[in-house]
Amino acid sequence: MTLRLHGIPNCDTVKRARAWLADQGVPHDFIDFKKAGASEADLQRWSDAVGWEKLLNRQGTTWRKLDAAIQGRVVDAASAGSLMHEQTSVIKRPVVEWPDGAITVGFSPETWAARLTG
Repeated sequence: MTLRLHGIPNCDTVKRARAWLADQGVPHDFIDFKKAGASEADLQRWSDAVGWEKLLNRQGTTWRKLDAAIQGRVVDAASAGSLMHEQTSVIKRPVVEWPDGAITVGFSPETWAARLTG
């Protein structure tokens, strides 16, 4: 399996992650949330792996722009998954599916280098 990086192309963190992978010569597939969306199956798998609280980006602009009532309805994995399916911009980025089956969220050059060499 090839490394799969899910995100939004104009996200600065995704840009840094993709550039880092290119610099390291790591082949990967990029899946654009804006074009491809995020399937309910993907969201469930990612949530199971990292937890819905980590997967939901409550620091991002999209979350902050949401009505307080919508934010207040996010209380568990099901409600978070529903919101992330409808508004993929609230998913923390990038989501990476590693060749060994592991799933991570966010970008850390040190952590990624350790994953690739270990």
